[in-house]
Amino acid sequence: MTETPNHRPRLTLFDLDHTLLPLDSDYEWGEFTIRIGWTDPVDFARRNAEFYAHYQAGTLDVHDYVRFATEAVRQRGPEQARAAHERFMREVIAPAIRPEAQQLVRQHQQAGDRVLIVTATNEFVTRPIAQALGVQELLAMQLARDASGWYTGAIQGTPTMREGKVQRMEEWLSAHGLRWADVESTFYSDSMNDVPLLERVDHPVATNPDARLRALAQERGWRILDLFSAHP
Repeated sequence: MTETPNHRPRLTLFDLDHTLLPLDSDYEWGEFTIRIGWTDPVDFARRNAEFYAHYQAGTLDVHDYVRFATEAVRQRGPEQARAAHERFMREVIAPAIRPEAQQLVRQHQQAGDRVLIVTATNEFVTRPIAQALGVQELLAMQLARDASGWYTGAIQGTPTMREGKVQRMEEWLSAHGLRWADVESTFYSDSMNDVPLLERVDHPVATNPDARLRALAQERGWRILDLFSAHP
């Protein structure tokens, strides 16, 4: 990591959904499983929409959601899951990756920043997306595995949601022999769910913010970035 004039290395964190992507990859994966016949189109769509509304409202029971969201993957096993995700990347994610998001990531990388994606979406959905965006370090919802190495439907460790993102980052910093005071930190996010981490970093950036986060950012004097403002 490049050091700033006060000799602190720079750490840049990105939320993923509606921040670097103009969509919610977790929700879209669920919709994709309907299209490929993995889930019941009526029941799954209703429950997926309910969970998404709870996420937006900050009332999501993340353990219930992860059990629901990974059920179809768990039932089909690694080979079918991998093939389906490759198709998901081609049909849904690749067309949604916009050059301005890629440029923002590269700008920080080329400046020598250590770049991480910190997302509440699970690792199965997001690891290939992070790689497509050129980001190797990902803190996502970790999925517990059984003795065979396949997902159980439970979450492993601290969920990367709300205050959990701060805790996971503190675990990451500790593993690298660092504390918050040792780094010059920036975090880009669109969501009120991420206020705890936005409050923790040196440079919070409300990115494509919803109305509530935009109002809070204006009140706090945080930078506001409408990364996708030129698009519908």
